[in-house]
Amino acid sequence: MVPADLNVLKCCQSWVDDGYAVVLVTVLRTWGSSPRPPGSMMALREDGAVSGSVSGGCIEDDLIHEMREEGVRALCADALPALRKYGVRAEDAHRFGLPCGGTMELVLEPICGNSVLPELVEQLEQRKAVLRCLDMETGIATLGPAQSGDLPVLVEGRSFRHALGPRYRLIVIGAGELSRYFCMVASGLNFDILVCDPRKDYLVDWDLPDIPVTREMPDDVVLQANPDSRTAVVTLTHDPKLDDLALMHALQSDAFYVGALGSRSNNTRRVERLRDYFDLPQEALSRLHGPAGLYIGSKTPPEIALSILAEMIAAKNGVLLSSQPSVSEGKALLVS
Repeated sequence: MVPADLNVLKCCQSWVDDGYAVVLVTVLRTWGSSPRPPGSMMALREDGAVSGSVSGGCIEDDLIHEMREEGVRALCADALPALRKYGVRAEDAHRFGLPCGGTMELVLEPICGNSVLPELVEQLEQRKAVLRCLDMETGIATLGPAQSGDLPVLVEGRSFRHALGPRYRLIVIGAGELSRYFCMVASGLNFDILVCDPRKDYLVDWDLPDIPVTREMPDDVVLQANPDSRTAVVTLTHDPKLDDLALMHALQSDAFYVGALGSRSNNTRRVERLRDYFDLPQEALSRLHGPAGLYIGSKTPPEIALSILAEMIAAKNGVLLSSQPSVSEGKALLVS
């Protein structure tokens, strides 16, 4: 489960270690519509190889062409960080494939020893939130802890600040039809997803190649992941042999959301098992979202996936919801 940002940074460092000149491109600001949000990164190697993305492709093509034809100094005068805007004029927006009215500003940074990438990669691999500050006049970068309120990217004077940290993770137990819809939407919400299902038959029709699947036992997967406050665990199998042990570990972790699919009666029996056979304390049991999801009258797998994701996002964003209403109430109540 390697976050995209970390993969870009690791590519940067690997290419520099191999003797290549490399420019790190970061989306600083956007106006109107834009293909990628602020903080998105791309590594650009002197021979035109890239890792990551800052647009739908046309801006990358322009930077690649310039890098190949003229080298790093064409992008970064005096081998120092530089700013560049795309889409200011209508013809530029059309040329570079930006949506109507879209404009984006990029930071172009030549990677060197002052970029402190090895230290940054090490901290991100430890799932730390890091604030990287780049002096645009000297190219010297420093690292410090990122705070929850830090913007993804910010320019103050000639200082470029980039808050980096682990993406929110999602561990999904079960690879059935519901899981497929669940993961499709969660992927669009930028979760770093791992699906776990040791049942061979359930993996035959899995058609989401960008979402990894493991056949390890769910409890082993949860233990290895060591869920932190940016991790959610959702069980979707209805099978106690797969769900219960995974839930036991997840409920005793720092996971911000632990949910389990099933009816109210199934959930009652699940809680009893976790309490009576696994000795989970009430404090841990009270963290279980079961049945998982907000009541929206969902019947189909896509609707059920939407209801669970809505509850999960509410937990991620710190929105307090009342306990699940009965079906007769027909709605979920928001606690002010």
